[in-house]
Amino acid sequence: MKYLPIILISAIATLASCSSSPFGKKVREPFRGNTYESNNRWFRGTGKGESSQENIALGKADIAAKAQLAGQVNTTMKQVADQYLGQRENERGTDVADKFQSLVRQTMNTQIADLRKMGQEKYYNEKTKSYTVFIAYEIKKNAMFRYMKKQAKVDQTIDERQMKIIDEILDEQIKKADEADN
Repeated sequence: MKYLPIILISAIATLASCSSSPFGKKVREPFRGNTYESNNRWFRGTGKGESSQENIALGKADIAAKAQLAGQVNTTMKQVADQYLGQRENERGTDVADKFQSLVRQTMNTQIADLRKMGQEKYYNEKTKSYTVFIAYEIKKNAMFRYMKKQAKVDQTIDERQMKIIDEILDEQIKKADEADN
């Protein structure tokens, strides 16, 4: 019994030194961590694509990163619109919310002027004869909101009252993003 603590400590040390896991070896992919996550100044998205053809792997990574960005913008703007309309108890608020969501989708379906590539890495696996591409993009929030304001002004389906509300929502978001820049 007097050797039991020593045996237990040795067993724990041996188990702790083993790097195997029931899930396999942990892999660190490129473009992970705080630098590549959205914050109060930036929308950020990363993508990964795999294929036996380099251009297809690149296309998959590109689409995945942009889809992640679009999802973030859409979710953020839906929350902002819902919060704004909820605070104002606006009659016909659902009409404005629908127009606003339509504007967000339309904006994300067009080429965004301030889309910046943060990085791209490409790997080729000799064994599988396949390419893996990682891409990271970012969009400055205040530029995105300003672009959305321009898009709203040319949208023929938005009436004057809805435009006023959409302007207020976007102006508030531009102000927050500008404050984060300072």
